[in-house]
Amino acid sequence: MTHAVSLLRAARLARAVKPFRARGGPAERCPGCRVMFSHCMCALRPNVPTQAGMCLLMADIEPLKPSNTGWLIADVVADTFAFGWARTAVDPALLTLLADPQWQPYVVFPGEFVTPERVVTQLLPDVAVEGQAPKRPLFVLLDATWAEAGKMFRKSPYLNHLPVLSLHPEQISNYRLRRSSRGDHFCTSEVGALCLALAGEPHAAEVLTTYLDVFTHHYLQAKNQQPLNLDDAAHMRLQDLLT
Repeated sequence: MTHAVSLLRAARLARAVKPFRARGGPAERCPGCRVMFSHCMCALRPNVPTQAGMCLLMADIEPLKPSNTGWLIADVVADTFAFGWARTAVDPALLTLLADPQWQPYVVFPGEFVTPERVVTQLLPDVAVEGQAPKRPLFVLLDATWAEAGKMFRKSPYLNHLPVLSLHPEQISNYRLRRSSRGDHFCTSEVGALCLALAGEPHAAEVLTTYLDVFTHHYLQAKNQQPLNLDDAAHMRLQDLLT
C-alpha cells in the first residue's frame, strides 16, 4: 500500500546524499511497515473511513525514521496528506490543500504559545453555505521533535491565518519509542487520535491508538530480538475494533 508518508519518504531518500542510518544500526526492514521483516505487521494494517483529514508537515528526516508515527496515521486515515517542511520554501500543493474549500484546516499546537484570538479548543461550528457541503476538518500536524515543531510553527507564515487547535488531554503520553522528559509531549499518532476524537470520530481514534500499541510491540520486540505475542491485549483489541 502506498500512501502520502511513504511517497514522501521515497522522495526524501531519492535526494539523500548518503544513506540514512536508523538508531541501532542497519537492519532489513519491511518497506510497508518499517519493522524488521521477521516482525512485519503489514497484515494488521487497518483502514477506517473518516470525515476528518490529516495534513502532516514533516521535518526533514522525519519520514526516514522507522519509529515515526505519522506513518501510522496515513495507514489508518485515507485522507492523509504529507509534505516536507523547509524554512525557505513551501510546496505549492500544500498551499492548494489549505485553500481547498472542502476543508477547514486547524494547526494543532499548544495555545500557550499563540495569541489568544487564534486559539480554539473545539472545532468551529459549520456555517451553512447554499449549494455546498459542510467543511471537513483538516488537522495540520507538525511532525517533528518538540524543538523543531516550535521552529516550524514560528517560521511558516502561510499558516498564520489558520485557527490553532489547542488540545488539553487528561492522560499522559504512552509513547515508548523515543525519550521525552515531558509526559504532556505526545507523539504524532497520539495527537492524531486526540484530533479524531474531538472531531466526533471515536472509533477511528481508538483504532489509531490501538494500532500504535501494536506497532510499538512489533517494533520493540524486533529491536530486542524477542518473539511476537499476537494474542496480547493490543492485538486482541485491534481485532475486536475491526470486526
